Amino acid sequence: MHISIYMPTYRAGADTQQNPIRFKNMLREAHDRLLATSLAPDAIEELLGPLQPYAEDYDFWQHQSDGLAVLRRPDTLQLFCLPLAFEEMVVAGQHFHLKPLLPYLTGDGRFYVLALSQNAVRLMQCTRHHVSEMNLDQVPKSLAEALRFDDPEQHLQFHTGTSSGGDRRAAMYHGQGGEKETAKDDLLEYFRQIDHGLHDLLRNEQAPLVVAGVDYLHPIYRQANTYRHLTEDGITGNCDHLTETELQSKGWDVVEPIFNQAQADAIATYERSVATGQASDDLETILLAAHYGRVDTLFVTLGMQQWGTYDPESQHLQLTKENEGNATDLLNLAAIQTVLNGGTVYAVEADQMPTVRPLSAVFRY
Repeated sequence: MHISIYMPTYRAGADTQQNPIRFKNMLREAHDRLLATSLAPDAIEELLGPLQPYAEDYDFWQHQSDGLAVLRRPDTLQLFCLPLAFEEMVVAGQHFHLKPLLPYLTGDGRFYVLALSQNAVRLMQCTRHHVSEMNLDQVPKSLAEALRFDDPEQHLQFHTGTSSGGDRRAAMYHGQGGEKETAKDDLLEYFRQIDHGLHDLLRNEQAPLVVAGVDYLHPIYRQANTYRHLTEDGITGNCDHLTETELQSKGWDVVEPIFNQAQADAIATYERSVATGQASDDLETILLAAHYGRVDTLFVTLGMQQWGTYDPESQHLQLTKENEGNATDLLNLAAIQTVLNGGTVYAVEADQMPTVRPLSAVFRY
């Protein structure tokens, strides 16, 4: 049995006290849903018991983002704090309910902003409406740290000079002889270390990466970059004093045309494919095709469920009105099968769907 719990959370302030209260209520709902599946009481305790301590963990609830996702089965317990305010939902069934996570699993609607300067490095994980700064343990925090200026054997020296504008001291550096190419080489080495540190974080990602920084840094970072989804355009200017929200907003201006074009191209492909029988919005047809890996592109409506059961062997489809018993969200099932078989999923609002139905697909064959 699989339990999926989604809930919005508060990041800070007195409102964080509501987080554990809401979580306790959702655990009770999960208990009731498991009872409805005729699961034995000891099996229910085995599933929900490890979640109970989180309800009393004050520190855990003080370090949340905008939403919490909990995935639990007998051999798995995973909790995800994400910058997305989920609608409250508890699902008990034969599969994890992953549809609310699809923008993160597929890269659709999610992007990163890498804010660079000689003095700081920040990486923001963003959606159109949310942003959170990521921990960068494996990345140098500055040019000085990358090149170990505190090492007397280093060829690059730090100097402190007085700016022409007054008494404020400006940090400056030079290489042997103050050569311009040496400074560029040092920045390139700095950025290569950053790129290497980001590799483990982003190696399985498809989300766009937007670089933010003063204009002369952009071509140097592009030379060091190995991430395949670095955007052509970036955010120019000194970003050290920009907030997370300001960087997210500027980053969205860069990636919005990318997302819109990819989705528009996919919808155009769907419309062309309908006439040749290579596309459909029929639920039963899509479920069968997804099971056998035939779905190339799937559109699924966020915030909507179609409960029921489906047996691909007998091709028997049974729809229900409620999330009860062994029912599963069939839209979620089609999306999971599509992702597992290498297809692309667009989890979108109803007004962005290519048809009025909650599921549409383009087939590989």
